[in-house]
Amino acid sequence: MKVVVGIDIGGSTTKIAGFDKGELLQSVQVKANTPVASLFGAFGQFLLENELNLEDIAEIRLTGVGSSSIHQPIYGIPTYHVDEFVADGVGGRYFSKGEKIVVVSMGTGTTYVLVDGEKLTHLGGIAIGGGTIMGLSRLMLNTEDVETLQEMSLKGDVGNIDLRIGDISAKPLPGLDLDITAANFANVAPNVSKEDIAAGIIHMVIENICHTGTLIARSHGVEEFILIGSLAYFDECPAISKSCAAMEGGNVHFVIPENCGFGTAIGAALAQAKDCTEI
Repeated sequence: MKVVVGIDIGGSTTKIAGFDKGELLQSVQVKANTPVASLFGAFGQFLLENELNLEDIAEIRLTGVGSSSIHQPIYGIPTYHVDEFVADGVGGRYFSKGEKIVVVSMGTGTTYVLVDGEKLTHLGGIAIGGGTIMGLSRLMLNTEDVETLQEMSLKGDVGNIDLRIGDISAKPLPGLDLDITAANFANVAPNVSKEDIAAGIIHMVIENICHTGTLIARSHGVEEFILIGSLAYFDECPAISKSCAAMEGGNVHFVIPENCGFGTAIGAALAQAKDCTEI
């Protein structure tokens, strides 16, 4: 057994995925105080859960912002660096059968990578994402615990936060139904609850990420978007992305893969040799 491992190292959270003869093994996520601690914690957990030994690992591919702090091979195993945008694109392509897609990497911020066959193009990004949700939640709700925030949001009513087309027009506008958001946080009710605020924060971030994607679709002729990153796991994401797609007349659709949170790590493991720089 010779396994190729992809490791996506964030600021404190590391995600690891590996393939054995083309089969995806059990993926692992570990959070620690430092990128190095989370890296070694995730790697050890990955070996344990997949019943592997060090000699079973053929290569390790590192990506993510935390990978810049790694300057030597891991446990003497050939170790490589993969550009994060390449890892995003390859990871998104793993989840799709389409020839032309946009991979939306929903991390601390958000990046968009165009995949056109074998060609990968970083289209840019926006400075909102999971980091925005955590920061606003810390300021407005005094919490940054994801599970707590999710529980609050599901009990909230975003209609007590956002201004919708129906609030300013008696009739739908061209291409805009009455329940479409006109402005985030522009209709805050006097009796707004913390649960409503949580719903408003999550809705605002995911909605604007998806709307940016649909604008990209118009200029690049893309119909399929692959959402990767932990933010795609939020319960609201399917409904919000579906609503954004509906605004485009059903000409685009968003896909949330089962292992979307490990998309970048998967992409690192599957990257071509020409995209891997030895450490």
